[in-house]
Amino acid sequence: MLSLLVIRARDIERLATFYAALGFHFTRHRHGKGPEHLSSEIGGTVFEIYPCNNPSESTVSTRLGFSVPSLASALEQLRRLNATLLTEPSDTPFGRRAVVQDFEGHKVELYEKPR
Repeated sequence: MLSLLVIRARDIERLATFYAALGFHFTRHRHGKGPEHLSSEIGGTVFEIYPCNNPSESTVSTRLGFSVPSLASALEQLRRLNATLLTEPSDTPFGRRAVVQDFEGHKVELYEKPR
């Protein structure tokens, strides 16, 4: 079971608005002398956004995927934030799917499970 996912961002606050549109609720955290970062927990998995200290820490090659209750609603909220839609919604064996790009360049697959 996945317990932790960490991505890095140049602007953690802006990136948090993207993921908040998908239902994530972030709080600020700092472990010891480490950097302040944003953390959200869903179903026992901790999802964190850490600041990039330098370009070599980029995580944009990481592809993320999330189930959403309503793909249409999620895409509507992301459009209001001017997020980039990479792949239009379509039906797949796994449910209705679209791919968007977050504000740091991560590709994010969104799935609405069939009912």
